[in-house]
Amino acid sequence: MVKRIGILTSGGDAPGMNAAIRAVVRKIIFDGNEAYGIRYGYRGLAEGDIRKLSVNDVSDTLSKGGTMLYTARYPEFKNKEGQQKGIEQLKKFGIDSLIVIGGDGSYQGAKALSEAGFPTVGIPGTIDNDIAGTDFTIGFDTACNTALEAIDKLRDTATSHMRTFIVEVMGRDAGDIALWSGLGSGAEQIIIPEAEFNMDEIVAQVDRGRERGKKHTIIILAEGVMRGADFEKALNERGDYHARVTVLGHVQRGGAPTARDRVLASMFGYTAVELLNKGKSGVCIGIQGKDIVYNDISKVLSGKQRTTNPYMALYDVNNEISY
Repeated sequence: MVKRIGILTSGGDAPGMNAAIRAVVRKIIFDGNEAYGIRYGYRGLAEGDIRKLSVNDVSDTLSKGGTMLYTARYPEFKNKEGQQKGIEQLKKFGIDSLIVIGGDGSYQGAKALSEAGFPTVGIPGTIDNDIAGTDFTIGFDTACNTALEAIDKLRDTATSHMRTFIVEVMGRDAGDIALWSGLGSGAEQIIIPEAEFNMDEIVAQVDRGRERGKKHTIIILAEGVMRGADFEKALNERGDYHARVTVLGHVQRGGAPTARDRVLASMFGYTAVELLNKGKSGVCIGIQGKDIVYNDISKVLSGKQRTTNPYMALYDVNNEISY
C-alpha cells in the first residue's frame, strides 16, 4: 500500500531547509510512496495548504537558502482546537505521517500530533543551534560563516579608523553563533547569555590593547544579553572608545547553505523517512559526533534549556588568546 508522507517547515527559516526537503521528497518517492508539501507551517496545515510534490518540484533547491515551503507563526497550534484542524486536513488528504523541520516551537507541535496518535518525526532546523540531543542543527554552520564574513570586513574598517566595533549577532538563549564566529574572527571579547561579563574588565582589556598599539577592538554580542546600542552606551560611559554598533540581524538567516549544512540536512531528511518507514514516531533527528541519531521529542524538549553551553570551551580559549 502506498504511503503518503507530509512535510512542513515551521518557525524561523534556516539555510539547508531546502536540502532537507529535497532529501525527504526524493527518499519518499524512491521508496514508492507519495510526498506532500505543506506550505506556511502549521498555519498552512490547519488551512489545508497542501499539495503533492514530485521529484521535479525539488530540483535545483539544494543550494538555495530559505524554505520553498515557506513558514509562518501559528500560535493557535498550541491549542487542541488548532491541532485538531491540522489532523482533519491530514486525514482529508490521506496523509499517513508527517515530518516537521524547525526548532523548539515546531517540536512542540510535532509532539502534540504524535501524542494524538499521528506518526510524526522532527528535524532540527534553526540557526541558533539551541536544540538538545544534537551537536548541530541545520543552518547553524551557514549562519556562522555569514557572520564571520561580515566581521572580517568590519575589522578592516575598525583598523582604518582605530575604532571599537560591537557586532550584535543572533542568539536569544544560546551563544553558539557568537562563540563560533567570535573565536573564528579573532574577536577580543565574546558576550553570551551563558556567561556573566564585567564591563570594567572589558574596558581594561581594551585599554591594554591600545597601550601596546592595537588599532581596533571587536566585541561579539549575542542578542540575548542586551541590545548593541545599550552595550555601546555602557562602554562609552567609561571613556571615548570610538565605538560603533553593527546589528547583523536577519542577514544571518539567508544565503546559500554551506557544504556542511547541505550534507547534514540531506542526511537528516533521509533518516527521518527511514524512521517513519520503521514505524517510529514522536522522535527527532540529531547528530552526535559522526553518528546520525534520534531521540524522544519529549526528552529533547525537557532538556532545551541548557544549564551550560556545550561549547563553553571556546569561550575559555578566546579569553586566553584574544588579547
